[in-house]
Amino acid sequence: MGNNIDERQNSIIDSFQSLFGEKELLAKVIEFFPYPIQVYAPDGTSVLVNRAMLSESHVSSADTIVGKYNVLKDPSVIATGQLHVLRQAFQGETVFFPDAKVPLEDIAERYGIQDFDVEAVYQDITVFPILDDEERVIYVVALLINRRVYRGKNEIEKAKEYIENHWLERFDATKTAKAACLSKAHFTKLFKKHTGMTPHEYYTNYKISKLKEKLLDTNLSITQAFAACNMEYNGHSARVFKDKTGVSPSQYRKISR
Repeated sequence: MGNNIDERQNSIIDSFQSLFGEKELLAKVIEFFPYPIQVYAPDGTSVLVNRAMLSESHVSSADTIVGKYNVLKDPSVIATGQLHVLRQAFQGETVFFPDAKVPLEDIAERYGIQDFDVEAVYQDITVFPILDDEERVIYVVALLINRRVYRGKNEIEKAKEYIENHWLERFDATKTAKAACLSKAHFTKLFKKHTGMTPHEYYTNYKISKLKEKLLDTNLSITQAFAACNMEYNGHSARVFKDKTGVSPSQYRKISR
């Protein structure tokens, strides 16, 4: 999975870089690209946002962003503690922020948005430079792909978000119920009613989905893939995997190739 993601990202980056000499065509490609994109000048100031970005941010006009927003001065970006990583893109490197939580409240306040139709959004963000013939940074492009979107302000969505943010930890029904602001007994019953499974089953399924991603990374052994998911590779865990997928971990890796 890791290799496939890298290849896809590199392909997009190479395509954008190859269009550098044809600025009008590059602008059109960005404008109609299916994923949100924002382009910055070397000082961090926004110079272009595409339609998908405006739609994602619930902003009606690019004029409220272009020339006014500076990603390097954004308090919500600074608060993540990752500004030094982001700056690497402005120095000629490609950087990746996986599963980053979108600061919806900050965006709503900045652009006067009354209400988002989502509770929380997590994105994979790739930030890469566009270089001129002398390898100087002319633009920096941020490509945002939604990884998880939570719609509606209800207890089950809060519980799902909690589980997906704590899947590396041992499942704790009490903490999960607390995140949903419900009693443990009521929460378990309500969760199964809405999802068709218990909270623990949801946790296990999500953990297996992450393990499947790791197993696709051929740089990892099967034991290492399990370890990356905070699981020990043994007879029990292998059986759980097979119960959920129908094949053993080694068979899954062979089939996926």
